[in-house]
Amino acid sequence: MTGVTAEQTFRPAGFTAHLFDLDGVITPTAEVHMHAWARMFEGFLSSREVAEPYTEADYFTHVDGRPRYDGVRALLASRGITLPEGEDTDPGDQPLSEETVRGLGNRKNDLVLTLLRAEGVAPYPGTVAYLDALPAAARLAIVSSSRNAEEVLRAAGLQDRFEHIVDGNVAAREGLPGKPAPDTFLHAARLLGVEPAQAVVYEDAVSGVQAGAAGSFGAVIGVDRGAGAAELAAAGATVVVADLEEIS
Repeated sequence: MTGVTAEQTFRPAGFTAHLFDLDGVITPTAEVHMHAWARMFEGFLSSREVAEPYTEADYFTHVDGRPRYDGVRALLASRGITLPEGEDTDPGDQPLSEETVRGLGNRKNDLVLTLLRAEGVAPYPGTVAYLDALPAAARLAIVSSSRNAEEVLRAAGLQDRFEHIVDGNVAAREGLPGKPAPDTFLHAARLLGVEPAQAVVYEDAVSGVQAGAAGSFGAVIGVDRGAGAAELAAAGATVVVADLEEIS
């Protein structure tokens, strides 16, 4: 089996490789990221006296699933704000008069790490059950825009489940454009030695589903954690579920 249509039943065992997004698919850390983005942007926009406040809709429209700095740029553009790009090393606590795109992104990341270390993280039970049910020969990889993927997987006790982790650090090192471009998923497939048609992509973000669809993967499973089932289907999801435990 090298693909499915909307009329066919998705069978995980029909695929060699399974490529999972992390935040919102494996762990509920998408909620942590959502809270961190909100705190960072609410403070920033307030300091600039921007009339249009940051909302949850902004998260799904401009930020969800994208590499961190791309999310900053997209939100700023939506408010007509231009900032210097800055450097990766720009501190997240720099003075407001010296704000940069990368400084804002780093501030958000500092908030994420603080929340993770204070509260810990547990994987979705339905996802763990799904991983347990996959064939022993299944090849597994994580494909995440986050630069904290390894730390999150260690905290969740799942790092040993995956052969490869293609995260924001790998993307930067390899010069891979982030989602919605398919390059990070295609890189993971190459690492596993499989063709895209032999692999399944699992994503909760519209941009991630778009990346899977653009890469011509055998199937793209949309996991609706708030992006909207219709939106995920429109972005190219083969199947949309509320939790992976729905797939038998």
